[in-house]
Amino acid sequence: MKLSRAAVRELVVEPGKAARLGRRSTQTTDCDWLGPLGRTHPKEVAEHDLDLFKADLMAAQSLLYAADRWSLLLVFQALDAGGKDGTIKHVMSGVDPQGCEVVSFKEPSELEVRHDFLWRCAIQLPERGRIGIFNRSYYEDVLVVRVHPELAVRRPAGAAAGDAMWRERFEDINAFEHHLARNGTRVVKFFLHVSEAEQRRRLLERLDDPDKRWKFSPSDLAEHGRFDEYQTAYEEAITATSTAWAPWYVVPADHKYALRALVGGIVVHEIDSLDLSHPEPDAAQRQMIEEATQALRAEQ
Repeated sequence: MKLSRAAVRELVVEPGKAARLGRRSTQTTDCDWLGPLGRTHPKEVAEHDLDLFKADLMAAQSLLYAADRWSLLLVFQALDAGGKDGTIKHVMSGVDPQGCEVVSFKEPSELEVRHDFLWRCAIQLPERGRIGIFNRSYYEDVLVVRVHPELAVRRPAGAAAGDAMWRERFEDINAFEHHLARNGTRVVKFFLHVSEAEQRRRLLERLDDPDKRWKFSPSDLAEHGRFDEYQTAYEEAITATSTAWAPWYVVPADHKYALRALVGGIVVHEIDSLDLSHPEPDAAQRQMIEEATQALRAEQ
């Protein structure tokens, strides 16, 4: 099963165009992408579609590994309680863990802040044939740091400040991702678009559920109070860095079942777009295959 092209076009941010987050729904899509099934609730259809997407993803991952020409980097960004962890867990549950690695980026370490802001992510890039997943990424340095400029520490003397600093970082990110694309890494970025009301509900759920309280941090409440500032930071960052070689997808995240199915469909779509094929054996390999086949059959 493939996600409809109408859904892909609706969710992607076209290069050179504004993200327009304020006009994008956090709950649904304009197009009807759910598969035609005789089920009574969209959740049941979305979960069924996700199962189909995961089966396709398993096959696509196998082809990605066999072709050994490309790697795939999936970048997940969202506000707190936006659904990153659950989406990664559910969408990628069907892939071979030997060919996939998830890296979560927390507050930078002492070593990491002694390097440029891209360094700690660059050293975690996936090898060719593998899928790498970034739970947060170098985009934190144009999002969290923008909302909290006091975190922009240890910049070299004479470095740009204010708006010029963000423009330079957007340029650096675009150049970095273009370099990756030219060298065989397809970068696909997801912004999980959650509403302020749904974020509040999920934060309260963490406080009410003893099994989820460990996820809550006092900073979560403070960051929730800066919801509009984060939306502005995301709007500018996504608009400036959605490119043909590293597109942004803005996925409605208020309903987790739809979020996960849409992300699964997009991942399959992106691997399919690489136009991969299994490597063809050369003459020597074909001879070896023939001899091995005859030898094994002779044992029967």
